[in-house]
Amino acid sequence: MANEDLTKLKIEKKAMQRSPRAYKRPLFWIALVVLLVVAVVLLRGGLGPRVEIETTTVSQIYPSQGFTLLNASGYVVAQRKAAVASKATGRLEWLGVEEGSRVRAGEVLARLENHDVAAAREQASANLVTAKAGLEQARAELDDATLAFNRLKDLLAGGIVAKADFDAAEARYRRAVAGVAGARSAIRSAEAALKGAEVAVEYTLIRAPFDAVVLTKDADVGDIVTPLGAAANAKAAVVTIADMKSLQVEADVSESNLGKVKEGQPCEIQLDALPDVRFRGVLHTVVPTADRSKATVMVKVRFLNPDRRILPEMSAKVAFLERPVSDTEQRPKTSVSQAAVRSRDGKQVVYLVKGDRVVEKVVTLGERIGDQIEVLSGIRAGDKLALKPLEKLKDGAKIKTAEK
Repeated sequence: MANEDLTKLKIEKKAMQRSPRAYKRPLFWIALVVLLVVAVVLLRGGLGPRVEIETTTVSQIYPSQGFTLLNASGYVVAQRKAAVASKATGRLEWLGVEEGSRVRAGEVLARLENHDVAAAREQASANLVTAKAGLEQARAELDDATLAFNRLKDLLAGGIVAKADFDAAEARYRRAVAGVAGARSAIRSAEAALKGAEVAVEYTLIRAPFDAVVLTKDADVGDIVTPLGAAANAKAAVVTIADMKSLQVEADVSESNLGKVKEGQPCEIQLDALPDVRFRGVLHTVVPTADRSKATVMVKVRFLNPDRRILPEMSAKVAFLERPVSDTEQRPKTSVSQAAVRSRDGKQVVYLVKGDRVVEKVVTLGERIGDQIEVLSGIRAGDKLALKPLEKLKDGAKIKTAEK
């Protein structure tokens, strides 16, 4: 019974064969169309040829670049700078400034130990008091001697006193006159001694010679300070100061370009430390000597608008201009190379690089600045654009850069 049932279980091979009519079903044709569309997309996109391009970057430039005659580099240098020291030798007892401190002319910056010279000053002051007292005593003696001399002079004329008494009175009077003169000389001597002692004390006080800013602190409390700094471990200067109002840029100009610069010429200064700021300047002087090893001449450019951010020894770039920069030309403008702009259907367009494709962007242009052109809208500074070949590009085109 079981064997009979198994014999009835058969698979018909004809049922497995697909009828030719199956190819005429709608689902088959839909799948075929989808496959063709995908193939076309792949052919035009990922599998299509890429255009090799050169690129440029949208930047911000200043209008002054359009009328710049010459560029030079140099450093900010203080024209008034001093290593402040003392004329006396001693141990530094007090230091009242540090780096960055602003000081006024005559302000005490530091003090050396001065107990010995201070004592000498007090002694000289006491000697002056003694000399002045001696003058008063000599004057009193002179007054008494004068009265006695005049009295005996009258009595001698009347024959009342002897000539010897009169001669003694006259000698006393002359000694009194000489005593007053000597007392006056002693006062002058004491005054000079006191002044010398005060100068010695002043030498121990280190003062600022002009209004300035402290650049470096070269000694500290406890150091031995000596004018020549010859002793072992001795310091010659206590602080180094500079007048920030005297800051100028010292730049080297090639001898071949010297004819393009002159005193009073307007300049624009850019500091590497402040790349987004331009400072107005003027050519202050051309140093009347050349450096034969570099074939250059040094020029000094003065800042017209000093700024507290400007510091000595900063590196700087100087642009020598045809004319002064106006207020509106102080602000940077977004610009791009003129070769990156293409006219298309009456509009100005650029091709913005986005990954491995370009996107067509319509831009609004402004004035020309040298070989650049101002961009008012459409793109921003820092955007990467296709430079060439623009004629082979269109919106969405697949690209590769020349360096790849």
